[in-house]
Amino acid sequence: MILYPNAKINIGLNILSKRDDGFHNLSSIFYPIYNCYDLIEIIKSDTFMFTTSGLTIPNGKNLCVKAFEKIQSIYNISPVHIHLHKMIPIGSGLGGGSSNASFILKALNEIFNLNLNFKELEKISSEIGSDCPFFIDNTPKIVTGRGEIMYSIDLDLSHFEIKLIHSKFSVSTQQAFSNIKPKSIDYKLDKSILNPIKDWKKNIKNDFEENIFKIYPELKLNKEALYKNGALFASMSGTGSTVYGIFNK
Repeated sequence: MILYPNAKINIGLNILSKRDDGFHNLSSIFYPIYNCYDLIEIIKSDTFMFTTSGLTIPNGKNLCVKAFEKIQSIYNISPVHIHLHKMIPIGSGLGGGSSNASFILKALNEIFNLNLNFKELEKISSEIGSDCPFFIDNTPKIVTGRGEIMYSIDLDLSHFEIKLIHSKFSVSTQQAFSNIKPKSIDYKLDKSILNPIKDWKKNIKNDFEENIFKIYPELKLNKEALYKNGALFASMSGTGSTVYGIFNK
């Protein structure tokens, strides 16, 4: 089975409060970017194997492996060979690893006829990573909690062009959160996106930009360049390092 796990961007990302479990409560819109994706092939195998190509993946247990191990621990499925061809930049704020894990969960559900619905898959995926549940349904969502509480929204940007500027470096989540100061917001994302896109920049913000732009001035310059080239709205996605712009086609 061949999979095409896609990226996402954040439209607004506000850190509201620190939770007792160590995570943060956030508010954001996750929007899928279908033309930015990885490639995954899964086939049944005598022993479990995970191989990669494309971009270099850091050492440590990959979320693809965690996804398989999670399903295997619950349903005792037989081994598979997972090959990941990595194209979504790592540490870019595009959710590539989370997307990989969720697409693998959906594939294993189909391959082994587990008959899990999206709600059940979202619950399992939430134990792998905070962004994973979004990629189960993979449609625009208002996201709250630590990322596991989602509401569908009617947001269609297909008549616009979304341009991504990738950087040669990655931003770790730990680094991004190191100086973040949670604060309440005086606007609602679901109301703000009803305004013309050119007006979004008036109040739709990514709270990580202030700190990350100080550490990596290149990202601020990338955002400014997008506006100079006609972007209606530009922002850093997630905790960086990708910056995107929304343009008229």
